[in-house]
Amino acid sequence: MYQEIIQGLSIPFIGTTAGAAMVFILRGSMTVRLQKILTGFAAGVMTAASFWSLLAPAIEQAEYLGKLAFLPAAIGFMIGVGFLLLLDYITPHMHMDQVEEGPRTGLKRTTKLILAVTLHNIPEGMAVGVVYAGWLYGDNQITAAAAFALALGIAIQNFPEGAIVAMPLRAEGMGKIKTFIYGTLSGIVEPIAGLITLVAAGYVVPVMPYLLSFAAGAMIYVVVEELIPEMSEGEHSNLGTVFFSLGFVLMMILDISFG
Repeated sequence: MYQEIIQGLSIPFIGTTAGAAMVFILRGSMTVRLQKILTGFAAGVMTAASFWSLLAPAIEQAEYLGKLAFLPAAIGFMIGVGFLLLLDYITPHMHMDQVEEGPRTGLKRTTKLILAVTLHNIPEGMAVGVVYAGWLYGDNQITAAAAFALALGIAIQNFPEGAIVAMPLRAEGMGKIKTFIYGTLSGIVEPIAGLITLVAAGYVVPVMPYLLSFAAGAMIYVVVEELIPEMSEGEHSNLGTVFFSLGFVLMMILDISFG
């Protein structure tokens, strides 16, 4: 059991590492077309995972509340959004469109870009951690296969995400090896966040629906605040939409097939 959990928490990090390794393959900066494709795909996977792997189980677990079964999911979701909003506000970071947010500091542009991706990897790690916690502590709504499906889906979308953060760093003049290391390290927060959530969930099993929906809210915040604007602004936005749909369908298939 514990070996499966360790593997599950590690899989998304492997996806980020593989994506960062694209810096050794791709030449020059990432094209707008490719960035739209990768961003749209990642957004689709995260959106589907938020519902099928997190919100749906949260609502099912609260069925004992009758017509108020939506309440834990709604409360947890909004707290998750608020949590990411707070992190977004207090952490200096820079988006892919070069727009800087958070407190003014003397940090380099590359550091702020890494912080942005690291910040957005936190809810993904939390999502995997809380689902594995549900399986570990005997939640009948969550199976080992369903937890693995979420971890695999996050890993798949982490591949383009790793490339998305690595290529701009390379374009800023950073060396390939250093770019790969920083791109990889941006994903290390995922297994850490997942492990912390897993351990914490053991003490608050009765509020598992809130934790599941909390992770969903945090992920949706990232999708709407960061990924959707990047995939839909400017030219080739239709590619972002198409690959959003493909990512959504792929994650839906994974969750239903394994779950």
